Amino acid sequence: MSEMRTEEEQVEALKGWWKENGKSLVIMIAIALSAVFGWKTWQQKQLTDAETASITYQNLLDAVSATVGKDSADQVATSQHLGSLLKAEHESTEYARFAALLMARIDVDQEKYSEALQELDWVLAHKPSAEMQNIVLLRKARIYQAMGEFEKGLSVVVELKGKEFSASASELKGDLLLASGKNVEARRAYQQAIELSGNAEKNPLLTMKLEDLATSEEG
Repeated sequence: MSEMRTEEEQVEALKGWWKENGKSLVIMIAIALSAVFGWKTWQQKQLTDAETASITYQNLLDAVSATVGKDSADQVATSQHLGSLLKAEHESTEYARFAALLMARIDVDQEKYSEALQELDWVLAHKPSAEMQNIVLLRKARIYQAMGEFEKGLSVVVELKGKEFSASASELKGDLLLASGKNVEARRAYQQAIELSGNAEKNPLLTMKLEDLATSEEG
């Protein structure tokens, strides 16, 4: 009898505990399950978004390749559409930043320099890697050179950072100075570029620029 009473007391104790804590326990379990389900759903969405962005970017590459050396308004329009799509729907991804770089290239090919600068500024505004930032700045300076706005180009060059870009920055600085008619400063920049590269043979075009500059000064 005593054993039965003990069992009954245990049952009653469990009933009492459930009455007091059952509801909160169910809620906690529901929250935990929701968190797990939400996490898995988020992960799946991330994978799906990445796959979609990858496919769209590949289509963009194909469209851009089709525009090279051809006057293809349809392919340019397709490229612009895909580039805008990547930037709008996958704004924080590397695909979107590379898409903007490709759009800038197409704009430069069409001599739409202002539009190209807008694309490059979009990349800079979306936290690119240090390497990509330097590439964008180099391209911006080249565009300003093509536009004849040499001072703006020089102001961009000074923003370049990183040893691996120092020689390219000095050479570009020389090009901009030379285009501005500042031959002495251009020569210094070219010489610095050779020193930074460590070997003139690595860049025969740079050596040629210096030789042409010397020839023009002698003449």
